[in-house]
Amino acid sequence: MNRRRARAVARKELLHIVRDPISLIMAVAVPLVLLLLFGWALSLDVDRVPTWVYDADRTPESRELIARFEASRFFQVGGYAGSQKAIEERIDRGEAMLGLVIPPDYSRRLALDQEAEVQALLDGSDSNTASIALGYVEAVARAHAQALQVRAQNLKLGRTVRPPVEARLRVWYNGELKSRNYIVPGLIAVILMIISALLTSLTIAREWESGTMEQLLSTPLRPAELVLGKLCAFFAVGLVDMVIAITVGVGVFRVPLRGSLLLLFFTGCLFLFGGLCWGILLSALARSQLLAYQLGMLTSFLPAFLLSGFVYAIENMPAPIRAITYIVPARYFVTIIKGIYLKGVGIGVLAAEIAFLAVYAALIFVAATRVMRQKVA
Repeated sequence: MNRRRARAVARKELLHIVRDPISLIMAVAVPLVLLLLFGWALSLDVDRVPTWVYDADRTPESRELIARFEASRFFQVGGYAGSQKAIEERIDRGEAMLGLVIPPDYSRRLALDQEAEVQALLDGSDSNTASIALGYVEAVARAHAQALQVRAQNLKLGRTVRPPVEARLRVWYNGELKSRNYIVPGLIAVILMIISALLTSLTIAREWESGTMEQLLSTPLRPAELVLGKLCAFFAVGLVDMVIAITVGVGVFRVPLRGSLLLLFFTGCLFLFGGLCWGILLSALARSQLLAYQLGMLTSFLPAFLLSGFVYAIENMPAPIRAITYIVPARYFVTIIKGIYLKGVGIGVLAAEIAFLAVYAALIFVAATRVMRQKVA
């Protein structure tokens, strides 16, 4: 391989990029827009659940239960209904997701030390959100019931009784339980995969369509030098995108970066190189910019978004789909970037994922070079 010829191709591609300011701005602005849009709009947090209450008891005991829900950040009591039917109408119109119905004998049953029932009506249209909200309802009800039991025992014994077991929970890695800290690192992986594949998916096809490939074929340029030269030019643009994504993630969204920044850049470069090689391979196979773009979007965005564990847990997927995720490079980079960001783990823990990215990048580079050699022949 002649480095001089590869540098010449890289310089040629950089000149093309610089002379097309719209494409350059898009290549830099799209990751920023995607990160800001998804980072603010995409949230898995379930809080401030719209709640309406029907209090048929209207006693201090029922108001104490309602106060528990009002004090919780997970519920937002929007008002009080005059009947259960009114709550159902609010849920039907989408004005409420949770309806809390307190029966008229609630305080009487508590006074008689009997089981007092409270009805919670949930809109199950969004099953995932409804399940999380139901868990919050059960937690608030359980805490209130425990407080009532302790109070009753204190009155009977005439002294303060403490629970035999005091639970103190400690959440590791994401103590505030913010979904943004989980989503933004995964977004960086998805954005790099999309941008890297789309940046290079048009380059070889554009050469064929514009007729300049014949001129390149008349030179001593070898396929490996052509591929590497084009990769170097777009690799520089990809590095800029990666720096922007990491800076926005830490500076704007305040996602903690607990691990090594050097390891993050190293693994990011591996992943970026593999994505660029994949785009070159698609471009060489397609010979059409439209087809290359469609293949790039289909093979980069969908797997990175759906099969990487970025949003949807791989463990919950059917077995055939889980098997497919093992060949999706974004899956391994999502694991790496979340481990570095949130857990601060190093290469000792992430060695298998890093090795896969390195092998993937090498194989795709060799495949792109061979396809180029066949096209040249």
